[in-house]
Amino acid sequence: MPGFELFGAEEKKEVQDVLDNGVLMRYGFDGNRNGHYKALELERDLATRMQTEHAQVVSSGTAALTVALASAGVGSGDEVIMPTFTFVASFEAILSVGATPILCDIDDTLTLNPEAVKAGITSKTKAVMPVHMCGSMADLKALKKICTENDLILLEDACQAIGGSYDGKPLGSYGDLGCFSFDYVKTVTCGEGGGLITNSKVYAENAHKYQDHGHDHIGNNRGAETHPFLGYNYRLSELNAAVGIAQLRKLDQTLAIQEKNYTILREALSDIPQVSFRRVPETGVESYAFLNIFLPTEELAKKGHNSLTEHGVDACFYWYDNNWHYYKKWEHLLQPTSLNALSKAQLDGLQRNNKSFDASDAWMGRTISCLIKVGWSEEEVKERASKMIEALQSIL
Repeated sequence: MPGFELFGAEEKKEVQDVLDNGVLMRYGFDGNRNGHYKALELERDLATRMQTEHAQVVSSGTAALTVALASAGVGSGDEVIMPTFTFVASFEAILSVGATPILCDIDDTLTLNPEAVKAGITSKTKAVMPVHMCGSMADLKALKKICTENDLILLEDACQAIGGSYDGKPLGSYGDLGCFSFDYVKTVTCGEGGGLITNSKVYAENAHKYQDHGHDHIGNNRGAETHPFLGYNYRLSELNAAVGIAQLRKLDQTLAIQEKNYTILREALSDIPQVSFRRVPETGVESYAFLNIFLPTEELAKKGHNSLTEHGVDACFYWYDNNWHYYKKWEHLLQPTSLNALSKAQLDGLQRNNKSFDASDAWMGRTISCLIKVGWSEEEVKERASKMIEALQSIL
């Protein structure tokens, strides 16, 4: 999965352009750039690759979610439905714009259960935010239908699934907005960075201003720009963007390697009767960033994870006990503790999350996810497959 495994001359060339110019900021200093505008170039490349009208690059995946929410008008008093299994950035972004995250159960896709989403909608719901965890997607057709019927925004968090697709569309492009992370361990990395895509001119214009202090970017004089509304600094530097340009060009190559390695491991584990695999929705193609398996019980999943570690199989995760990715470990959300004051509406809304999510527990308690690396040789993948079979068979 990590794009840094393929760092090479292409990234060095793009970064050297920036160093030769000496202009690390994306705006201004036009006379020094020799025509190089790396952030703008990355935005154009991203929009083209994702088959959307607009793209905006920002400083992180968290920033992408924050800017997307703000750009779509999500704010104080609103509620945003999100899954119990994600990264903490999902609820951090929602809270940062003044809205309230409302947790909903997942199903065997390891993403939002559409029926749970229906049950979670209130008069305050403004958006539904499926998170395409570990390389695969939610049932987007069902979620889009729900959003259309209830006049809600569909915001795809595709931070862990860039390169996957649904119904022939790149993940992130199916909803009203889509977000990506380009941090150090993502399939496409800028070192640090993120991006959002949309076909809405209004959302795109809002994002372009909001991520740079609300500047309107009209004219060549930064000091003379006006500010149609408040914004914040979520800009991506030219150095980070330069790395991203080269990385995005390698995406198809990266995906092909991921699929090859994923397929070898999956076919090997398919011979174990007690092992089953996450469901990929019909018309969906995952990015093959992770191999996600279910074991028959929570107890066996715990033993299986420990056994994999003991057999030297690294980069496998038992998310059920993970502090960053599953709701049971989010004390600071479920019992809100923040350095910034939360509004009464947020505090009241968060109380709805203080309940059991048995359906999510039933899936996550049985799940082991294994990262697919692109730096493995074929021999290393086959050796890993043998170790995984031995490790799991020893506890079954």
